[in-house]
Amino acid sequence: MKRSVLISILAISLFSCSKKDNEPIVWKSIEKDLQTRLIMAQDGDVIELPEGNFMFTRTLTMDGKSNITIRGKGMDKTIFSWKNQAEGAQGIQISNGKNIVLEDFSVEDAKGDNLKVNDTNGIVLRRIRSVWADGPKTENGAYALYPVLCKNVLMEECIAMGSSDAGIYVGQSDSVVIRNNKAYWNVAGIESENSKWVEIYGNEAYENTGGILVFDLPGLTTYGHSTKVYRNTIRSNNHDNFAQKGNIVASIPPGSGMMILATHDIEIYDNYFQDNRSAGLSVVSYELVAAMNEGEQEQANSIGGVQTIDNRYKDDPLYNPFPYNVSIHSNRFSNKHWFPTMQSDIGKLLIMKSMFNPPDILFDGIADPNRAERKICIGDNGEITFINLDAANDFEELSKDVTLFNCK
Repeated sequence: MKRSVLISILAISLFSCSKKDNEPIVWKSIEKDLQTRLIMAQDGDVIELPEGNFMFTRTLTMDGKSNITIRGKGMDKTIFSWKNQAEGAQGIQISNGKNIVLEDFSVEDAKGDNLKVNDTNGIVLRRIRSVWADGPKTENGAYALYPVLCKNVLMEECIAMGSSDAGIYVGQSDSVVIRNNKAYWNVAGIESENSKWVEIYGNEAYENTGGILVFDLPGLTTYGHSTKVYRNTIRSNNHDNFAQKGNIVASIPPGSGMMILATHDIEIYDNYFQDNRSAGLSVVSYELVAAMNEGEQEQANSIGGVQTIDNRYKDDPLYNPFPYNVSIHSNRFSNKHWFPTMQSDIGKLLIMKSMFNPPDILFDGIADPNRAERKICIGDNGEITFINLDAANDFEELSKDVTLFNCK
């Protein structure tokens, strides 16, 4: 008798919890309980997150923990939202940790960054969906997934959408793998900034303003080098730039497949660049970016750790604004677009210089006064359109001869 009653109750419960088409989402709260569990977590704990839709009003924090796993029931089953956030900027903040794993849940709509990790040695973000549910807007937070000042970072099988700066981002970090992720409808899909020993592979970056960025910026705690970008699909990154004015990514021309900015010892190979309107791959110096954005001011309501244009970059004695030791080989390029976008100065220039054939690879051509041999090497990419802008000389000696860069 008791068993049959129990089965009946279970059946009724399962029926009532099943979600019908067009049924409104029921948001629940586990805020106090989960924050307590994060505070009380002990070395080696596995924190299991329940299935459902959960609303939070303040940042969830975990500080100074080691060997902790936080695991949901799946990115489409465990969904956290900060749509009604009243305190803090981040959705989830992990800091000063060691060997932390976060996997199988979704994070949505934080005021600032959806998921930030800082000063942590050993961080895994796996199958995390991090988005702003209303789509691309300038008011969205800066970063969807945001490890900074970390070591031994792995981000895999994640989804990032709607960031007003970068979707999948790593900054000032050491020993990083970014693989098999999807990034779309961000200003920058995937970005490595001032980080070293980075591998970016197996990803899809599409319908962003810029697909993949590898940047080195002045005035930070460390500088980047030694990055490999391979086996990625970088397509249709033609979205309007919706970054706040003055932010460094606000300078990215719509239609940018990949951009290499002021970094060195980077290898780019076996990628597929498709239908990026302005340029498939650009190699540029910080001097060009600063010149194009002279006088821009950061908006007063900027949230998060976004980097702005620094016109005093020459005051940083450790910073080299010129890219060097860049190897670009064995990639495939295709572009169905005849005209670069006119939403940027670079796009307007390319319309005048290469109207019916936007470049697959673009180099700004600005010389480094301290390094005559730059080793910008381009080869074995099939038949491509190349442009050396000669930007420092008002584009007077603009060249389309790529053979000068064939340095195997």
